[in-house]
Amino acid sequence: MTYTTSAPSSHAVPWRVDGPVPLTPQAPRAGQRPLSAPGVSWVAAHGGAGASTLAKVLGGSDLGCHWPDVTCGHPARILLVARTDVQGLRAAARSLNAVHEGRHPAGMGLVGLVLVADLPGRLPRELRGMIRELRSKVPTWRVSWVPQWRLGRQTERLPRDLVKLGRVVRAAQQGGGR
Repeated sequence: MTYTTSAPSSHAVPWRVDGPVPLTPQAPRAGQRPLSAPGVSWVAAHGGAGASTLAKVLGGSDLGCHWPDVTCGHPARILLVARTDVQGLRAAARSLNAVHEGRHPAGMGLVGLVLVADLPGRLPRELRGMIRELRSKVPTWRVSWVPQWRLGRQTERLPRDLVKLGRVVRAAQQGGGR
């Protein structure tokens, strides 16, 4: 079975998370191999979220908009990635609801949510409120606007928020939590 992050929750408000999101891996179902590859997977809540760039800059496996696949040996620990625009935050909420409802591979562990700035500057109040809602359910890290990424270039020095996220990634890759 292929799991995607974009499957809608049948009863969720479009941008709210229905309940607590489990952060620890669940045991595999009968007859299913556990996800056991070392490392961390970046999972995009929607196309263009920034998961590929984060995997390239901070390390880990870029899985696009799909949950880890046991048959491919993907790392079980995931960082869910979304942009900070309204569509990105709604996609993040749908993906977190999928985790809450168990619609993901057994053995997968959510490290947290990474929100990548869609533009430089301060977010509108409505978006800040949506982010507060998401943060109340799952550990969340924000990545500020990086102008060089827009042109496909690397930065000479990583911004502080990316250095901090890099520490989280290294801990998750070594088998630690947050």
